[in-house]
Amino acid sequence: MDTASMGAHDAVRTAPRALATEAVHAGRDDLARQGLHAPPIDLSTTYPSYDSRGEAARIDAFAATGEEPDGPPVYGRLGNPTVARFETALARLEGTEAAVAFASGMAALSAVLLVRASMGLRHVVAVRPLYGCSDHLLTAGLLGSEVTWTDPAGIAEALRPDTGLVIVESPANPTLAEVDLRAVAHACGSVPLLVDNTFATPVLQRPAEQGARLVLHSATKYLGGHGDVLAGVVACDEEFAGRLRQVRFATGGVLHPLAGYLLLRGLSTLPVRVRAASATAAELAQRLAADPRVARVHYPRIGGAMISFEILGDPHEVIAAVRLITPAVSLGSVDTLIQHPASISHRIVDADDRRGAGVSDRLLRMSVGLEDVEDLWSDLDQALKRPERGAGNCANNHNAPAPADTHLPLRR
Repeated sequence: MDTASMGAHDAVRTAPRALATEAVHAGRDDLARQGLHAPPIDLSTTYPSYDSRGEAARIDAFAATGEEPDGPPVYGRLGNPTVARFETALARLEGTEAAVAFASGMAALSAVLLVRASMGLRHVVAVRPLYGCSDHLLTAGLLGSEVTWTDPAGIAEALRPDTGLVIVESPANPTLAEVDLRAVAHACGSVPLLVDNTFATPVLQRPAEQGARLVLHSATKYLGGHGDVLAGVVACDEEFAGRLRQVRFATGGVLHPLAGYLLLRGLSTLPVRVRAASATAAELAQRLAADPRVARVHYPRIGGAMISFEILGDPHEVIAAVRLITPAVSLGSVDTLIQHPASISHRIVDADDRRGAGVSDRLLRMSVGLEDVEDLWSDLDQALKRPERGAGNCANNHNAPAPADTHLPLRR
């Protein structure tokens, strides 16, 4: 079935559905009608057509607006039916009109910057911390952009006539700092707000409901959920989606159909995975906050499966000592991962900027998976060891999270 007919069938559903139901059924609504249960994987790079005049008209329409061509697919760089199913599903989960998938999260962010630059709007206002490579892309001006770094309160003052974008990440990578998205969106005025929602996922927050025009995901993380797919996606309104599709077509940052299939499959368990991992993370955050070997714990008020904590000892020794927990970059997988941001994910950020954003040299970031909480704590306990003699006891400096039950996401 082509994407147009899939969309038409999808449109007949009018009753609102809970997030867990959408996660299972969005992008799949037409399967039973076709006698299918699992979504098909279309690996075609090109598609036959005996109507070259019709092809020309559809390509002209795409060139004008970036609207998805009606009828059968044309070429893999214009779009793919399997990838389109994932885009439909993610847009429904984020509550936006559309979503556009890319080969990676950085390809997705690059496409957004290129869209705005093509309109002469190269200035970006951004709030630190951001993911390290996002920070580097903006700071280095690799795509011709210019960035003004500010705190949330300074956004309105930092805007200029050529400002094309405001970027925030909440909870932020790796400190898990949160911003008031509604207040930030108000401060942006008519400038589009892009929120990196990778850590929260639509299970915990939907930025479009709070005024964001663009919602970015490194789909490699929670959306895929199993550490076996590399992807990015932007959820947005249809007008901006059209421009993103044009950039994707021109630059070639397309998502492979097999990755689209794995992402669609990952979405079906997203609410279950995020809620289960969040419950474990909240418990671990409480234990870490009470541990005299830990100086400070960062855990977001909205909950989630990410924890950051600063230790009194050597963070490199902790990385070397874990046995059950995997010492690896990335996050959002079914297994628990731990890494030292100052050495890996944020190494590319200038050291002074990194520390100024709260990314200390003793900070560890942990992505909690689906293992048993006692097994995870046992591994952390033996890896932390004892603080160095004379380091002092920072037990009174804990940033302890609220009770764990306040962090579990509400059903929506």
